[in-house]
Amino acid sequence: MVFPSTRIYHRKVPKNLRSPRRTKLPPDFGVNLFLKKPRTDTTDPSHTGIDDDDFTEEEESGDKELDGGDVVWEEDEIEAISSLFQGRIPQKPGFLYRERPLPLPLPHKLRPLGLPTPKEHVKLLSRESMCKKVYKNPSFLINLAREIDGLSSNEDVCVVLDKCARFLRKGSLSLTIRELGHMALPERALQTFCWAQKQPHLFPDDRILASTVEVLARHHELKMPFNLEKFSSLASRSVLEAMVRGFIRGGSLKLALKLLWVAKNNNRMLDPSVYAKLILELIKNPDRHVLVDSLLDELAQREDLNLNQQDCTAIMKVGIRLRKFEIVESLFHWFTQSGHDPSVVMYTTLIHSRCSEKKYREALAVVWEMEASECLFDLPAYRVVIKLFVALNDLSRAVRYFSKLKEAGFSPTYDIYRDLIKVYMVSGRLAKCRMVCREAEMAGFKLDKQTRLELLHIER
Repeated sequence: MVFPSTRIYHRKVPKNLRSPRRTKLPPDFGVNLFLKKPRTDTTDPSHTGIDDDDFTEEEESGDKELDGGDVVWEEDEIEAISSLFQGRIPQKPGFLYRERPLPLPLPHKLRPLGLPTPKEHVKLLSRESMCKKVYKNPSFLINLAREIDGLSSNEDVCVVLDKCARFLRKGSLSLTIRELGHMALPERALQTFCWAQKQPHLFPDDRILASTVEVLARHHELKMPFNLEKFSSLASRSVLEAMVRGFIRGGSLKLALKLLWVAKNNNRMLDPSVYAKLILELIKNPDRHVLVDSLLDELAQREDLNLNQQDCTAIMKVGIRLRKFEIVESLFHWFTQSGHDPSVVMYTTLIHSRCSEKKYREALAVVWEMEASECLFDLPAYRVVIKLFVALNDLSRAVRYFSKLKEAGFSPTYDIYRDLIKVYMVSGRLAKCRMVCREAEMAGFKLDKQTRLELLHIER
């Protein structure tokens, strides 16, 4: 009888499973007597009082216990010990970084509760807000002047002013009076001033008085006092300046000069802007240039010089006209040292002054200063700069700024065309001369006789 083979072939265990890994333990940071379990290492069984058989059984059980490692730990013990060495306690899943709501604005915190307000307080608040809106509102004050202008000759200004008396404050009617002066109504301006005199909450006020005096002086309705010296010593500075401005605008330059000299003799120093306005009117008459010189010298001696940009530029132009270039330089230096930024008009005036003095290199430095400050050129600035490059015989820069002028959207004037033709003629560029001449004729300009003769002379 043949029996089948009963041999069983067991699969060979791979190497990585022959010696299974131990469970991961926390890192050993040295000997910790609190964590390690006590163990006895006695080798002599005679000292313990235990039989050899018992010792053998205990040793075998100890060998079985140490087969997997030194100490066998429970799972909850390992988890508790490992948590001691982790950085932070794991958080619950979800959005960890929550944004805090922004704090409420301060007015919301200070805002009172929405409690009902007594009726009397509502009236007072509305009246106060109305006064604040009206008493210095230019449109309202100018509208008052228009309503006064619409009155018949028999009606008085109180018909209009009595309605809004409670809304007015000191100085409010000064704008109305000046507007009546622009409307050529000095009588109505005087009536408005007389009405304000009767209102205790509006008068006395130098602003209303100064506006009335200026309007009357401009329209030659002001009666001059016989004793000007006494008047100048008693009147306030604002009233004196208003009177001088009124005389200047009205063309009474002699009265303005007389009042200015009287104020100077009484040691009453008026604002430099008054001197500037008087100088601009006197320079129009060549016979009064001597008076302009004296006023300029007086301004130069002032330590409290306070001129705005417009007045400063105007006096610089007067200095060029009188060929007093040192005044131009000193005013420009004072203006820049005062912390102000010069405008394109002031830069142009300074370049024109230095070109008139034939200081072309110094004028060129001003052009580079304008470019460095990114100052936008206007048409007069391009005219002066092109004239400077023509005087320096710098063809390339003259043509470049001529192109910039066109790119900026300006239309060249005749003197710019003439300067460009001149610099092309000096360089011997006849074709360019003809091209610029045709462009000037297409723009509607006709060449003057001198330029045409120079062109004919060069062509021959």
